[in-house]
Order: sequence, then C-alpha cells, then structure tokens
Amino acid sequence: MSYTLIHNGTLIDGNGRAPLSNAAVLIKNNRIHTVGRKSDIPMPDAPVTQLDAKGGYILPGLIDTHVHLMFGDVNMMKHLTTPFSYNFYDAIGNMHNTVMAGITSVRDAGGADAGVKKAVGDGLILGPRMQISIAVLTITGGHGDGWLPSGAEMGLFSSYPGMPDGRCDGPDEVRKKVREVLRAGADIIKVCSTGGVLSPTDHPEFTQFTPEELEIMVQEGAYRRGVKVMAHAQGAEGIKNAVRAGIHSIEHGIFLDDEAIELMLEHGTYLVPTLLAPLAVVEIAEAQGTMPEWGVRKARETVEIHSDSIARAYKAGVKIAMGTDAGVMPHGTNLRELGLMCNIGMSPMESIVATTKVAAECMGWGDKLGTVEAGKLADLIITQTDPLADVRSLEKADNIVMVMKGGQVLKGN
Repeated sequence: MSYTLIHNGTLIDGNGRAPLSNAAVLIKNNRIHTVGRKSDIPMPDAPVTQLDAKGGYILPGLIDTHVHLMFGDVNMMKHLTTPFSYNFYDAIGNMHNTVMAGITSVRDAGGADAGVKKAVGDGLILGPRMQISIAVLTITGGHGDGWLPSGAEMGLFSSYPGMPDGRCDGPDEVRKKVREVLRAGADIIKVCSTGGVLSPTDHPEFTQFTPEELEIMVQEGAYRRGVKVMAHAQGAEGIKNAVRAGIHSIEHGIFLDDEAIELMLEHGTYLVPTLLAPLAVVEIAEAQGTMPEWGVRKARETVEIHSDSIARAYKAGVKIAMGTDAGVMPHGTNLRELGLMCNIGMSPMESIVATTKVAAECMGWGDKLGTVEAGKLADLIITQTDPLADVRSLEKADNIVMVMKGGQVLKGN
C-alpha cells in the first residue's frame, strides 16, 4: 500500500466549481483518497510521498475523445511509400507526445487495434488510457474509402489481421462488418454517416448509410453490453440520420442546422467539435504543401461554417466533449482545441470541463475519471500557468509540469 500527497497548488477539479487554493490531493495506490486543503486532510499512519505543486494548478488528467494514434500527419505520398510495420513504431512517439501534453485518456477513432491498446495497458509502451474503434465503417466510395480513379488506394487504414476493411453496403454487410469490428476488440463502433474533408471522392455534405443501416449498428452495439456508436457526421442530413438512429456522439458537426441541434438536445447526443481539424489542414497545406488538393479546398470551405455551427450548438445547450482529430495535426498539439472552443463562446472553465468531466461521461467513464474526487482513478496533471487566466497557455506542453496516470507519475516530479 502506498500513499502520495500532491500539495501546494490550486485545484481545478473538473466539475466547474470555483478553484480551491492551498489544495491537496491524497492518493492511495492508484486512486484518489481525499481532496481538500492540506490542513484538513488527515495523514495516514504510513509513509507518504510528497509532490510539491509549487504554486501551480492541479487538474484532472485531460481527455481527447477523438484521435488517431496510428498516424501523425496526412502526407499521402509518405503514406504510400512507408513500410507497413513502421507505423506501429511511429505511433510510440504519437502516444508519448499525447501524454506529455497532459492527455491521459483518449478515444481512438480509427487505426489503433487491440494490440496497441494492450501494449499500453501492459506497460510495454507509454501511452494514454484508450478506447478503440479499430476500423471505420464507410460505404463504398464514401469517407473512409481511399480508392482513386487510377485504381490506387490511398486509405489511411490498411486492412490486416485485427483490422477489418471498413467498407460495407446494405443491411446484411453492415451487420456482419459491425460484428467483425466487435470481434476484433472494438470498445466503440465508428461510422461515417457523411462524407468528409480528406476523402477523395465525396463531400462533407454527402449522406452515407441509410437510417436502417445506422440503426443496425446501434442495435448490434447494444447487444454487446451497450457498446456505443460514434459518427463522423458533417452534413446536416447525415447528422440527423445518426441522431435519430440512437448514435451516441456526433463527430465534427460542420453543417449543423436547427433541426439537428434540437434532435441532439432531445436525444442527449454528445457533440465532439474537432474545431482544430479543418484549420490544421489549411495550416499544414500552407506550411508544408503535403495535404491533398481536395482536402485543402474542402477545409477552406468549411472552417468558418464549422465554427458557426458549434457556436449555435453550444448556445443551445448541446453536450460538448473535447476532441481534436489528432493525427490530422501533430499529436501533442491537441490542447489548441480549448482556445478554439473559447473562440466560439465557451469560457475557459467550460472548455476545461469539456476536456475532463464531459469527455469522461461521453466515454462512459464518468464514474472513474474526469474529476478530482475521492474514489476516482488518480489521473492528474499540474500546470505551472493558470488555465483560467490564459487557457492557451496549455498549448505549450512545457507548461504541463506533471502528469500522473493511475497514481504513476509519467512526467515531472
């Protein structure tokens, strides 16, 4: 049995409450035991490791609900010429950078398989807690189908043992494909109910899958003790089809209309904005010239529309969980998303709650993560800057001076 006391800091606990000065957190083994002012916390009759926050800010471990750990940039030529197994070694750096930025949990939205998750869980490599979707379900010719008119394939997710090909058409194929993904170890089902920015043969407003097909996905997930479905959904009709089908979270939500927002409120659907994704496509195209022409064109078209849609959803009261689409942009730069969320009207505190409590609830982990409370897993970070005064200070990983996952210090102290 081991105890650790984090003290001499200001606590931002993830619940949205006012910060607590002179705070301390007592950790027993891998869980939070007691939270309060140091003077009010009784010390155990056992050795206690002291971690001095040095006047910094103590927060829950941050959560990104939409990442792609298995790639770190969208460079199609590099992707085509890179040996397949290289990507697994490259992902080690992606996961390391994610943790060093203060993100202790992620939902991988396509690309990471059960072996990647197990390697982290077993301590073989450093990485965040993760839920995985394995493959991305798409119609033939939709977002997720990398076929080009030349006949070449430029998909980001090659099929191999443990990674089913995500293409499926019609109710019977959809049902079988969902079962294949669940068999491979998916914690959540990922579907594209619309086209997207970085797919070569469609547009974000194109609708993919019928309502019946989407309902089958939700039904098959429910059979597996409530496995949820997350939907890449950018066009209004595809968003509404997904919400009506009972899909748990809408990813991106670029072309939300009033009806879609009302449906999300009615169904309690989560929105994962990924505001950083189209912006990053434009930035990388201008800096490096490695983005495909079709992606840059569609990203430029959608950046402002995207922000307006998310602002209207936020004002209406839709539940917003932080997600970035990291992999489109470099891993470790995820926390730029908080500043973008503040740009659409959220307060710094609301953006932090979206990255902690709401994100944990979106992942079904609200009972064990997302807030600094007794009984929860000891996933904590310390920042040397005040994120409520300057939320963009979190963008600099050096300002995250300590990262703890399950009571184990992974960075600092």
